[in-house]
Amino acid sequence: MDLVMKILLGIGNVLGCDDGVGNYVAGTFRADGWKTLDCGTAPENFTAVVRREHPELLVLIDAAEMGIPPGEFRIIPVERIRDVSIGTHQLPLTHLIHYLEDDVGEILFIGIQPLIVGDGTGISAEVLDGAELLMESLKNGTFREIPAL
Repeated sequence: MDLVMKILLGIGNVLGCDDGVGNYVAGTFRADGWKTLDCGTAPENFTAVVRREHPELLVLIDAAEMGIPPGEFRIIPVERIRDVSIGTHQLPLTHLIHYLEDDVGEILFIGIQPLIVGDGTGISAEVLDGAELLMESLKNGTFREIPAL
């Protein structure tokens, strides 16, 4: 049995263009010691998995409007989440984070700046490039060097 030490929750709406970038990362990223879950717009439906695993690190990835170039990403402190949220979630991410914080060693919310959020499918090239860079950072352990917003 593999001991999962890190969990990645990809959050977003695949029918919202770049808002689906968190889902893309969850569906693509694979690395030893990581469990990835595509949560769609309802990450609260996956809290039982997180609470059962008690990971040392929980990473939430979602599109976030931060006013930076499309595809760039930042670690977003919990107190800034309301400022950058696209708002396609069933429950505010701050509620989710506070609910899980006693069951997880550390929680990081990483936002990726979208180019297009609206009706449609597909992720823009800039945002896909950013997602690939983010996954590489997670895989090689340099994600702590991502600047905070």
